[in-house]
Amino acid sequence: MKENLKIQSYCRITNNSIVVNGQSVFENKAAVFPEILKLAYRQLNLNYPKFFKMDTLSRLAFLSAELLLKGSHNSNTAIVLSNRSGSLDTDLKHQQTIDSGDYPSPSIFVYTLPNIGTGEIAIRHKLRSENAFFVFEEFNAEFLQDYSSILINSAKSEQVLCGWVEVDNHNIDGFMFLAGKQGEYDLDTNIIEKLYKA
Repeated sequence: MKENLKIQSYCRITNNSIVVNGQSVFENKAAVFPEILKLAYRQLNLNYPKFFKMDTLSRLAFLSAELLLKGSHNSNTAIVLSNRSGSLDTDLKHQQTIDSGDYPSPSIFVYTLPNIGTGEIAIRHKLRSENAFFVFEEFNAEFLQDYSSILINSAKSEQVLCGWVEVDNHNIDGFMFLAGKQGEYDLDTNIIEKLYKA
């Protein structure tokens, strides 16, 4: 039986601010890309030293997940992320090391797949459900709503962490939400679009 699913919480990260459930938790107008993620990590007193080894895309996904999964211990949480450019930001850095004549850096190469961020989140929060990363031309609220609903209604996951994590042209565009059976907002395409654009 299909249930009316809900958005339990959401997080929006841009170049200068982080908003969780409509409330600002970090703002720094002077931050230079991509330093906002490191500054926010420190100000929010997070404790995961591997964060500083991650590429910008993984940091964006990881930080969003930290804010949404804080206090949650549900290992049956799926991860469904998407963006426009895959891991292009890191791919370009990897190519630069090759072009400079240096031996390609393994620490950069490891992040030349966009789904590495989902793996970082799963390891950190001990999530054992499905995870996937999709590439679309633009933010696709309908797909995120449909995929989340299928995972929860088919009992493959109890909740789904999903959203959009884009790092492109020195810009950060992150929107992630946690969907489940309880929450303030209906898991509806129009509501997802509205929260993303807020």
